Amino acid sequence: MKRQMIFLLGCMLLLSMCTSSEQKQTITIQGKVEFPDNQFNIEVIKRDQFDKVVVDSCKVNEDGTYSIQLLVEEPGMYTLDCQKWQAVNFWAEDEDLVIDFRGMDTAKVKIKNPPYVHIYGGPNNELMNLVNWDDYRYYQQMIAISQNLHKIDIDPLKRQEAFTSLFGALNEDRMARTRFLAKHYADRNSVLTILPGLRSSDDQPLVEQVLGKLEAKDPNYAPLVAFKTEREEKKLQTERVALGQPAPEFAYPTPDKQKTIGPQDFKGNYLVIDFWASWCGPCRKEMPNMKKAYEQFSGKGVSFFNVSIDSKEADWLKALDEEKMPWDQVLAPEAGKEVMKLYQFSGIPFIVLLDKEGNILAKNLRGEQLIEKLKEVTSK
Repeated sequence: MKRQMIFLLGCMLLLSMCTSSEQKQTITIQGKVEFPDNQFNIEVIKRDQFDKVVVDSCKVNEDGTYSIQLLVEEPGMYTLDCQKWQAVNFWAEDEDLVIDFRGMDTAKVKIKNPPYVHIYGGPNNELMNLVNWDDYRYYQQMIAISQNLHKIDIDPLKRQEAFTSLFGALNEDRMARTRFLAKHYADRNSVLTILPGLRSSDDQPLVEQVLGKLEAKDPNYAPLVAFKTEREEKKLQTERVALGQPAPEFAYPTPDKQKTIGPQDFKGNYLVIDFWASWCGPCRKEMPNMKKAYEQFSGKGVSFFNVSIDSKEADWLKALDEEKMPWDQVLAPEAGKEVMKLYQFSGIPFIVLLDKEGNILAKNLRGEQLIEKLKEVTSK
């Protein structure tokens, strides 16, 4: 009996070792950089919201070639960064990849518009190529629309209306292509990179269809299980931050670290919460609008509160000195991971209006939208 138990335990240990080894696989990523900038390395990056973790790196050889033996502990989307000049998203799992880069921008006038980067690999990265190409073309079309509209001599308000209309059409066209890729490439594991973009209720039947195809292949596939778990958590959290719901509470330190404050400390007033960061261009452009709103409504029962998701305190403090905002400021820890999850946002600036009881009254208010909403609530 004792020998049988030892034998069974040995089998179980061997099975667990085999299972563990199947979850990890080493893939080769190699290629050539036409114009290397050897101040920096080639890096493999795993992203989490605004955070990034370098999981592997290598130098570029004298002949411009590079090679990385990447141990894939978690299958999924990663970014390959070429010496800070170019980057491409790829699917890391079981496909060896060849990725060539142009590298350093050698033009006299450098413009932040790097060319498309193609991945030579297998089926999962064929889909990544389609996604990356679509992202690239979308960016080029945005540039073209902006440049052409600025050339037209029209009233600024009408130009802004044209921007809104054209970018709306461009986004809808992009969503149509995303749905096409999700529907016709649902047999690829990398389709999981597309699904987070299908957020509308109308898209959920398609998401369920894709998930069903992946489950039929392997219901225990780790990235699939993780996606489903995160999706359910987001659904529940989104319901918690719907309009009319109590705003989630938190408390973070002020610049002088003398106290911590959060939205719960402003009850009795309407509260404008601006989630931002020093590095966010649109956030900084929104500051004049926030100051205008503050000057107009701070004496009418409206409080203002900025929550930074900067990862570096020094950058936050420098921006505070530059912007000189005369209202309460706090810095969220860990680049805002907790508060972004609490309030379910991924892009900034994200501006929320709370009522006097601390319930969510409105979200995504920018510019004149904020002014008009504050006029509405303070006139009651």
